[in-house]
Amino acid sequence: MKSIKIENLTKYYGNTQALNDVSLDIETGKIYGLLGRNGAGKTTLINLVTDKIFPTSGKVLIDGEDVSGNDKVLGRIYYMMEKNLFPDYMKVKESFKWTHEFYPGFDMEYAHVLSKKFGLSIDKKIKSLSTGYCTIFKAVTALASNAPLMIFDEPVLGLDANHRDLFYKELLANYTKEAKTMILSTHLIEEVADVLEEAIIIKDGRIILKKSVEDLLEGAYTVSGEITKVDEYVSSRKYTGAEIMGKFKSVTVLEEVKKRDMASINELGLDTGKVELQKLFIALTNV
Repeated sequence: MKSIKIENLTKYYGNTQALNDVSLDIETGKIYGLLGRNGAGKTTLINLVTDKIFPTSGKVLIDGEDVSGNDKVLGRIYYMMEKNLFPDYMKVKESFKWTHEFYPGFDMEYAHVLSKKFGLSIDKKIKSLSTGYCTIFKAVTALASNAPLMIFDEPVLGLDANHRDLFYKELLANYTKEAKTMILSTHLIEEVADVLEEAIIIKDGRIILKKSVEDLLEGAYTVSGEITKVDEYVSSRKYTGAEIMGKFKSVTVLEEVKKRDMASINELGLDTGKVELQKLFIALTNV
């Protein structure tokens, strides 16, 4: 897989516009975070990329081919969605065999190794799995698919801290083992911050930002202190996410801090700090 190109995607559900003229180039061989508040359009975008629904207008191209009705292209994508698509009566090990039918690169041995690591019994029927183990089952299947494009929608739903940590470690191990593209759609932003290479932020059906996580965090900082002094400092700067507690105020400045900035900060007696990805996301989507 060499390229993923989204061109002018718009989607209406009746009179409600879920996506508004979205265009996006996704470079292969990276881990992306698709971040947005509830109702922002994340799931709609994923469903369009995976041909689960039809666009009102626009298209999705993978290696120059339209995904619509294209089994060859869709066979390169594995989508771990919140809903379980396997029959409840089916055993986990049987579902692995069926997945292999649709994804010839499915690694059965790897699936068994992962199942053992996560404590997933492959002899159990899917309907008997708890919420957490159903998530583990879907994650194991996705990772073992060896699809060049893996999409994970809320991949740690119901998992305890140990299993979440194990999932992220296995995801990174899988990613570094063989070049592939991964997209994670999740609300646990701070938890995945160290895993992501690029962030795609969607708001009200529009992409408002696509940037490397490193550049994103380096291009912003927090300033806090007495309200009047903070206001004086940010009067000529771009900022967002103001929080007031009594006489004190904190804001996120959407610029890279420079030497002259530090001189002003010290003169005004203000404090600075690094921005966390989740707090920056909240600040950007609350504008």
